[in-house]
Amino acid sequence: MKIYLAGPMRGIPNFNFPAFDLAAERLRSRGHYVFSPADHDRSVNPEIENNPTGSAELAAQTSDWTIRKALEADTAWICREAECIALLPGWEKSLGAKAEWALGVALGLEFWYL
Repeated sequence: MKIYLAGPMRGIPNFNFPAFDLAAERLRSRGHYVFSPADHDRSVNPEIENNPTGSAELAAQTSDWTIRKALEADTAWICREAECIALLPGWEKSLGAKAEWALGVALGLEFWYL
């Protein structure tokens, strides 16, 4: 299954990449194709992960990362490829994850609450 991994990032140390990495690894070990925003952000801006407070402002100052660019890539993949959205704990407190969830609802995708 093609799974988009959603969860809280901004305001969490290192943008919560360790939680994304662990969840992606577990889903991939079960044979799923996983789009992780952490993997995508890392591939575009390797330095983004080194952000002790998960500050969007700091990320924008130290790279060309912006929330608009991130959500553009994420939502495009959801629209083109996703069959399921897997949600990390705390997703309901994340503006980005809630937007991705709403897009998944509109598209009729399956949801897994991790």
